[in-house]
Amino acid sequence: MRALAQANRVRLARADLKRQVAEGEVDVAGVVLSCPWEAESMTIADLLMSQHRWGRTRCRRFLASIPMLETKTIGSMTERQRNALAAQLNGEPSAERLSLQFVGT
Repeated sequence: MRALAQANRVRLARADLKRQVAEGEVDVAGVVLSCPWEAESMTIADLLMSQHRWGRTRCRRFLASIPMLETKTIGSMTERQRNALAAQLNGEPSAERLSLQFVGT
């Protein structure tokens, strides 16, 4: 019974986080850097696609340019990967060179 309650708590918190991202209240780069508890087991693709105008195709192209797997969870990313991904999301010019130096598998 506790597992079901925890799963519901995570699901509701994650839905709220995705709503905040969709409405522009929360920045995806900030979520990646801070890694809140509700996003730890969330895939990076799920988080990216919660943004306005980010579908599966745009998400795949973005992650392929890094390179990082869509199924990579936010909690399993290294600090270096988080920083490079956040820089790429923010459009920083040096982010492309940084992001190519790691493998996101």
